[in-house]
Amino acid sequence: MLNFTEEIKNEIISRGAPTERSGLCILSAFIRTSGSVLVRGGEPGFEIVTENDRTAEFFTDLAENMFGLKLSVPEAGFDLISGRDKLAFECVGERAAELLTELGLIGKNESGDFLRFGIDEGLIRNESDVAAYLKGAFLGGGSCTLPDEGIYSRTGYHFEIIFSNKATASDFCDILAESEVLAKLVARKDSSVVYVKSKEVISDLLNMMECYDCLDKLARIIEHKDIQNNANRITNCSVSNIDKTVTASVKQVRAIEIIAQTVGLKKLDKAVFDVAMCRLADKNASMQELSDRLHITKSCFNHRMRKILELAESLSQY
Repeated sequence: MLNFTEEIKNEIISRGAPTERSGLCILSAFIRTSGSVLVRGGEPGFEIVTENDRTAEFFTDLAENMFGLKLSVPEAGFDLISGRDKLAFECVGERAAELLTELGLIGKNESGDFLRFGIDEGLIRNESDVAAYLKGAFLGGGSCTLPDEGIYSRTGYHFEIIFSNKATASDFCDILAESEVLAKLVARKDSSVVYVKSKEVISDLLNMMECYDCLDKLARIIEHKDIQNNANRITNCSVSNIDKTVTASVKQVRAIEIIAQTVGLKKLDKAVFDVAMCRLADKNASMQELSDRLHITKSCFNHRMRKILELAESLSQY
């Protein structure tokens, strides 16, 4: 069974081939999160790594059909942490170097080529570019977890993307902020993690990536959890009210007993006496229930009970 992260990635891929403009943004983000720029035999190029067969097929097709590049497979390894095969693809040569410049990963100046560590301002021009970059980043280094189905879930809503360097991650946060998506940035070992924990923001991100099936699933989970949480709050409130009723009853009964054992209940006014006898007759009832039986308001019942409590307190001091 697929986890939610895999469902999101599969839905991104299932949307079909992107435009050439979007393809540049997707590939650039993927290399920033799950790849690297390299030099092989004196020639520049890049490498991408993935564990997902569909992701591997998506990017090999993208490189070949859109950019005319053939990715080779120098090695296939095994990831001990995930327990899955790890596929590495690379492309080296003059065309690869040209593409790296288009992707904003390599810059040129009088001294020659140099690595760019942020996101090239010329790469992200509009909302479509932002969405495409988000897709590529999630395919390369993204994950999303949802709460467990139980009432007392150990997990919450969490969406994150891991970048290889802080400059790219910081620029990515700024780009999201321009789309009114506020994300946080934290260092984790040698990587930088952009994350959000708000279910509303995660919904916005899924919508930006056009993952509408996953968005529907998230909406159902949010609705289910909200119903569970509301039911839990009602239960807790009911228990709290029961505790308050029991505590008040014990205190009131004790006060009546003190009066009965000292001056006697007959010393009470008729109205106050009726309240005392009503309480003794049903020690578990709430004050609202007792006031209804006496055909008086709860405020009136409470006022007469305070007289009993005050008298009992004065008698207990002697």
